[in-house]
Amino acid sequence: MDFDLTEKQTYWRDRIRDHNERFIRPRVADYYAEQATGSRWKVLQVVEEEKARAKAAGLWNLFMPPTSGRVHVDDSVAFEGPGLTNMEYALCAEEMGRIGMASEVYNCSAPDTGNMEVFLRYGTAEQKQKWMIPLMNGEIRSAFLMTEPAVASSDATNIETSIRREGDEYVLNGVKWWSSGAGDPRCKIAIVMGKTDFEAKRHAQQSMVLMELDAPGVKILRHLPVFGYDDAPHGHMEIELKDVRIPASNMLLGEGRGFEIAQGRLGPGRIHHCMRTIGTAEEALEKMCKRLQSRVAFGKTIAEHSLWEERIARARIDIEMTRLLCLKAADMMDKVGNKAAAAEIAMIKVQAPTMALKIIDDAIQAHGGGGVSNDYGLAYAYAGQRTLRLADGPDEVHARAIARMELGKHGGHGKDGMSSGDIGVAR
Repeated sequence: MDFDLTEKQTYWRDRIRDHNERFIRPRVADYYAEQATGSRWKVLQVVEEEKARAKAAGLWNLFMPPTSGRVHVDDSVAFEGPGLTNMEYALCAEEMGRIGMASEVYNCSAPDTGNMEVFLRYGTAEQKQKWMIPLMNGEIRSAFLMTEPAVASSDATNIETSIRREGDEYVLNGVKWWSSGAGDPRCKIAIVMGKTDFEAKRHAQQSMVLMELDAPGVKILRHLPVFGYDDAPHGHMEIELKDVRIPASNMLLGEGRGFEIAQGRLGPGRIHHCMRTIGTAEEALEKMCKRLQSRVAFGKTIAEHSLWEERIARARIDIEMTRLLCLKAADMMDKVGNKAAAAEIAMIKVQAPTMALKIIDDAIQAHGGGGVSNDYGLAYAYAGQRTLRLADGPDEVHARAIARMELGKHGGHGKDGMSSGDIGVAR
């Protein structure tokens, strides 16, 4: 195996790294200062300014599409970008993960990334023109409404929101939650998963439709904080859909094909989270090392105490192992496709946040009381990574899939690949 990065991989990784340090990191204090004034749910001008800078530099929509940077709508080219592979993008996403606002600056943040991929793969020309192009231009934001409070959404066949056909319209009824992104004033469109046929086969009941956030009957019941953090202006909302009417043309791909779309959407989305997670872990380790060398206890720097030497070594080992698994999964997605890489995607989805949580926890310990404050960003990082053990399918769902694939290799009752019931919770 060749572990040397190609010229292209190095070029794009270094461009993101350099742009982060020159332009984005110096604006982090401005970000929090602006967020602290006025309404929590607003468009942050510091982000808009940095988005314009990144876009002008060609550091834009790097995740999409994986094999060609040229996106067509009808016969015209709607967007032309660098055309990074999953492997190439993985290295860029790791750098983005080091600074919280960076992904949005590069127009590479969830749930927009997954939604744009859905439009690209499954949308009609009209749907792409109306919604995908503004998303790709960074003009609007979007949400993905899948999880529900009344059922165990780790098994997505439990979802009960109804999508009923009435003439030239569909009528939506149900309650969704953890609808990430719906708090942003720029959020204009949501992809909603629900049931169009309650009597069909288990995995043919569900469909996905497009719903405008300002449609009559759409009501945001509350925002859902994560360990006390509201994640404004992005937010995670609980939303009631009461007799919401949408045009029949807002159906994606066709009735009963919701799981097909979900599988196509969630594979790349899962690994994007993992790529960023490695960057988050690197950032935590760097903060930990600097802190330990700057404080003295019992006559020597804290870093010199053997306990901390062992923790630092373990952190470096775990980051390196996790990065290799993540890059392997990305490489397999490029070479043999998402389905063939299902085991690797599931493994990295379990491993990455678990690894990061341990390192962030050690970094919090190294910072003492400061670690649990907002001063160093570690508490917020911990909250975000803990959420990822649930988002896009909880650990248990992915572990089940891995075990079934492993059992299948040895004559057991496992299955090769994840079933459509294993897609889990999506964000």
